[in-house]
Amino acid sequence: MTTDSVSRRDVLKSLTLGAMAGSVLRVIPLEAAEHVHAVIETEKADAAGAYTPKSFTAEQFKTLQALCETIFPADADSGGAMEAGAPEFIDLLTSENPEYQRKLGGGLKWLDANCSKRFVNAYLNCTPQQQNEILDLIAYRKNAIKDGSLSLGVEFFSLLRNLASDGFFTSKIGIKYLGYKGNTYRLEFPGCPPVPGL
Repeated sequence: MTTDSVSRRDVLKSLTLGAMAGSVLRVIPLEAAEHVHAVIETEKADAAGAYTPKSFTAEQFKTLQALCETIFPADADSGGAMEAGAPEFIDLLTSENPEYQRKLGGGLKWLDANCSKRFVNAYLNCTPQQQNEILDLIAYRKNAIKDGSLSLGVEFFSLLRNLASDGFFTSKIGIKYLGYKGNTYRLEFPGCPPVPGL
């Protein structure tokens, strides 16, 4: 898919159609996700490395970045969600999808409200221990079954985790982390290995 053949808006809309069942990559091709990453890279290159959020406020985007980095932190083998552009990926998709806007925007508000209620601070101003405590509550569906007041948080975090996964694993960093080498050909096919005991 070339960036000239289709408009940014058309691609972003196509990415979000029918994607509410879960991870975006369940309904869109990898090439379309790669296109979103290319749009992000182009914007960053044009703006000296900066990205301007399309859907979230500056504060919400900082929270989104922190959450994505918590889901996919950098380690010795790979960069994390920030380096992969997962927050930008999520923001671009959200900018064209009212359902994502409602669920993610509402979820970020829910998170800050619940952190303020429990810890007297918004999520970003909480200690790492407090942040982990609230995320441990919303990371598991079983917690929402026990405590219905967590349902919105659990739904939000589940969607965010799926989108962060898609944003990470479709990025150059994520593809390298998976060890994908691309389509290769063989001169001969060695056949299936023998089945033991037959």
